[in-house]
Amino acid sequence: MTNITLSIPDDLHSRMKHHSDIRWSEVARKAIEQRVDDLEIMDKITAKSKLTQKDADEIGEKIKESIAKKLNIK
Repeated sequence: MTNITLSIPDDLHSRMKHHSDIRWSEVARKAIEQRVDDLEIMDKITAKSKLTQKDADEIGEKIKESIAKKLNIK
């Protein structure tokens, strides 16, 4: 198994120390694995897409505008 070094803010480390029973390396490993799984799914979906980056950006803006309108954010 490969080791990595992870930097975290001091205040987070202090909070983590209050839960010394937790295997934090396992928590990090699972979070990383989940993110990689999500990215692989996204890669499979987008591999067949004919959308350009410009198309995706425009769709993203429309979604943001729609959400802002629903939440009444200006």
